[in-house]
Amino acid sequence: MKKDRVVIALGGNALQADPKDTTAEAQLITAKETAKPLVDLIEDGHELIIAHGNGPQVGQIVATYEAAAGVPTMPFPECGAMSQGYIGYHLQQAIREEMLHRGLEKNVAAIVTQVVVDKEDPGFKNPTKPVGSFFSEEEAEFLQNEKGYVMKEDAGRGWRRVVASPEPVDVVEAPIVKTLVDAGHVVITVGGGGVPVINKGNGVLEGVPAVIDKDFASEKIAEILDADYLIILTAVEKVSINFNKPNQKDLDLMTIADAQQYVEEGHFAPGSMLPKVKAAMKFVASKPGRKALITSLGKAKEGIQGKTGTVIIG
Repeated sequence: MKKDRVVIALGGNALQADPKDTTAEAQLITAKETAKPLVDLIEDGHELIIAHGNGPQVGQIVATYEAAAGVPTMPFPECGAMSQGYIGYHLQQAIREEMLHRGLEKNVAAIVTQVVVDKEDPGFKNPTKPVGSFFSEEEAEFLQNEKGYVMKEDAGRGWRRVVASPEPVDVVEAPIVKTLVDAGHVVITVGGGGVPVINKGNGVLEGVPAVIDKDFASEKIAEILDADYLIILTAVEKVSINFNKPNQKDLDLMTIADAQQYVEEGHFAPGSMLPKVKAAMKFVASKPGRKALITSLGKAKEGIQGKTGTVIIG
């Protein structure tokens, strides 16, 4: 079997098995289970680059600072960087331990990654991603006036800060990631979509409060590294149309044209399957011969062997 360069994007269930248990101890236990199917791919000889989400973790970090001070005190880009370090530490420890059990000698490195976004991205004009704690209307008004935050009422539960979700343009640390991968190391990168930064000119970067979708960031680093495969892991084994309806149909294969038709027909939920399908389409369209796979964590090895999952091709 051909050994591929694979970028694998981990969903939230790969880091938190029980959404009610957000402790570091629980996350490390989950990471150790997550490491097993990842190391299966490494054991088969594939070059592995790992990306991951950070939604619950970065929310916890923001909320902790808010609880301590009463108002947000830590800038959001710094919170994103903290979450990359926290999650990366757990993943690299778990993957290294699993490789040791199997007699595999490889190094694992988690890279705190900055991802360039366009300051003119339309997402900045209409922030939609809620972050952090709930506030009263009076507190929300204060934060809007004093800190310039965009605050929105959240389903009767209170007011929350919302930030933009811009598209990734480039990955600052991509040359470092490529050097490590070329040298045979396992790399964890673009965690949580990466820390969003804008180019202020002359190469000077500035962090901005935003959330980059981890599937699109994974697609971007996969393009840059000339990966063969983009694998997006989620809670289901296959992509479906008419999901949760009597006529639900699980898909083994989608061409880009098929996927575009299903997107236009509204089969995929925004914030759930839609960004995964769009990221897969973008990667496959970026170069002939590239493939994307959407499946569940435990089926990654079978998926890349063509036995399950939904494969997206040109």
